[in-house]
Amino acid sequence: MNEQQFIEALSKQGIELNERQIAQFKKYFELLVEWNEKMNLTAITDLEGVYLKHFYDSISASFYFDFTKVNSVCDVGAGAGFPSLPIKICFPHLHVTIVDSLNKRISFLNHLSEQLQLENVEFVHARAEEFGQNTKYRESFDVVTARAVARLSVLSELCLPLVKQGGYFVALKAAAGPDELKDAKKAITTLGASLKEEFAYLLPVEESERTLYIFDKIKQTPKKYPRKPGIPNKTPIQ
Repeated sequence: MNEQQFIEALSKQGIELNERQIAQFKKYFELLVEWNEKMNLTAITDLEGVYLKHFYDSISASFYFDFTKVNSVCDVGAGAGFPSLPIKICFPHLHVTIVDSLNKRISFLNHLSEQLQLENVEFVHARAEEFGQNTKYRESFDVVTARAVARLSVLSELCLPLVKQGGYFVALKAAAGPDELKDAKKAITTLGASLKEEFAYLLPVEESERTLYIFDKIKQTPKKYPRKPGIPNKTPIQ
């Protein structure tokens, strides 16, 4: 997917990029490739791959969830900024907080946001388990999202404690989504959420399967969650 195909594909979904946004994506790609030579940010570095598998794939969440109706988004384990920063470029009103456990990635994100002149973004170096127990952030976001970070049973414990009551957890998954959902049912209920909607679709060009889950936060998360770093991964709520 080259730049022009990317612009046209988004236009078909009702997202019309202006010149500034087009330039921001171009600069994003250039910085991603440049910094990737110094640190491991992504295995995908060709232009067509980045525009399809990082930019378009991230933004595809907005085809099913209306980001115009929310203000604050937290992205857990975003790595090089996916999915939240491509979404932020398309929906500039959003206040985006990214938490990542690797300080080098936070350095990249800070530099990237300066170069793209992004406003209302915050990058926090922390383990997601500790971040979720921080009273400044806990149950304070309209939307919490994550892409390809962990299995849904584990991811729920990292993300749902951050979602405010009445907010949403939006999980971007690949073909294994339905199996992960079965394993995560107990965790989702325990953590105070319920499945609102699910969407299965194909990423264009390569036709790979994607699943998007939108969970409603219907009650507060019990204080003991998330548990200490490493525990959710070792012993998911079952």
